[in-house]
Amino acid sequence: MEEVRNQQVVLKDYVNGFPKESDMLINDSATINLKLQEGSNVVLVKNLYLSCDPYMRGRMSKSQGSYVDSYTPGSVGILGMPGMTAYAGFYEICAPKKGEYVFVSAASGAVGQFAKLSGCYVVGSAGTKEKVDLLKNKFGYDETFNYKEEQDLEATLKRDGIDIYFENVGGKMLEVVLANMRLNGRISACGMISQYNLEQGDGVRNLFHIITKSVRMQGFMVTDYFHMYPKYMEMIMPLIKQGEICYIEDVAEGLASAPAALVGLFSGRNVGKQVVVVTRE
Repeated sequence: MEEVRNQQVVLKDYVNGFPKESDMLINDSATINLKLQEGSNVVLVKNLYLSCDPYMRGRMSKSQGSYVDSYTPGSVGILGMPGMTAYAGFYEICAPKKGEYVFVSAASGAVGQFAKLSGCYVVGSAGTKEKVDLLKNKFGYDETFNYKEEQDLEATLKRDGIDIYFENVGGKMLEVVLANMRLNGRISACGMISQYNLEQGDGVRNLFHIITKSVRMQGFMVTDYFHMYPKYMEMIMPLIKQGEICYIEDVAEGLASAPAALVGLFSGRNVGKQVVVVTRE
């Protein structure tokens, strides 16, 4: 078979601070031979869709004890697993009980919907009015707020307290949450997007509340739970078919749009899961 074009998004060099589109380039000159050697155990895959996820920012910096390996300048890859992350962090780590108060920062839908299905009271924060309205009107959150417009975050979260916190932000938000956790609360930490672009991460105060309120805070890697993927699929597929779980995708067309789509995650430009359509053929 013939040799065909294999367009690539290439990382120019390790990134410091906020990533920019100019940190990546589109390589249109690469090619790939579609003919595999006879007897080869190699599988040739055609990518139709790619996922952009915040964790990728860590791989764009030179690794210093990171939980994932850095990309090598001259290459880039995109992989996403948000649903499984929500499932593992919420059900396996937080073990929700009916009637508990759940707070989700940088909320995007899945965790809050799982919490509602578990009979919990759900509060979510987002950074734009459009996203706040989606949480309330489409995903069924009980309360929502725009964290950029709140004058006193601590007072906002103090009204009812928090049994379960699904941590996506870190920094000031984590400080405020710690002060408002209830007795025997649980915090599942899967990301801290406020820290990804800082050369020196923020220190966190209010950690003493973990002791006085017997709070359990656990970070996790979704890869540690991949063995549970069949169980997750068994749960999620009927819920989607029955319309009990909904989702929104922010779709960017063409691989050339991938740098902008990835960078946009860190300014809140995306609405819903960021996906790049490589080809519709």
